[in-house]
Amino acid sequence: MVNPGDIYVLAGLVASDREHWTYRGLAAELDVPLPFVQRALKRSAEAGLYDPELRRVRLPNFEEFLLHAVRYVAPARLGEVVPGVPAAWAAEPVSSEIREPGSALPPVWPSAVGRVRGQAIDPLHKGAVSAAERNPRLSAILAIIDSLRAGNARVRSVAAALVRDELLGRGARWE
Repeated sequence: MVNPGDIYVLAGLVASDREHWTYRGLAAELDVPLPFVQRALKRSAEAGLYDPELRRVRLPNFEEFLLHAVRYVAPARLGEVVPGVPAAWAAEPVSSEIREPGSALPPVWPSAVGRVRGQAIDPLHKGAVSAAERNPRLSAILAIIDSLRAGNARVRSVAAALVRDELLGRGARWE
C-alpha cells in the first residue's frame, strides 16, 4: 500500500535532474533515511508507479494516481494559523493560476523559520520543507500535489491541468 512518504519519494525522483542517481543521494536530497527511500520505491514498484529495472517513475501511472487517488491516500486538511512556508495553491506554479481574496489565509507548511502566516497543511513528509527550499522543481511538484490533496474543486482543477506539464518538465520521458 502506497503511503504519503512514498509519494514524496516519487516526487523527489521526478524532480531530480540526474539521469543516474543513487538511493543514498536521493535520500540526502529529500532529507530522509536511506531505508525510507528503499522501502518507498519497493512499495511504489508493487503499485506500478515505479519501474525498478529502468530506475524511474512510471509517469503515466503516477499522473493517473495523482489525479484520481492522492487525495484519498494522503488527504490533507487546513489547520490552525501558524508561521510557515507557502504550500499548495499559495506556492508556484499553482499560485500564478489562482487568485485568492486578500482576506484568505494561504496554506503553509508549518516552519519555525516560516515567512508567511497561514493555515497549516501537513507536508507529505517533514523533510519536504527543507528539500523544497533547495530544489525549486520539487517545490513546484509538491505544491501541485498538495493542491490536489487539500484544494476545493476549482483548485484541484487548476492543479490537474498543471500535473502533466510539471511531470514532463526538464526532459522527463513518458513510457
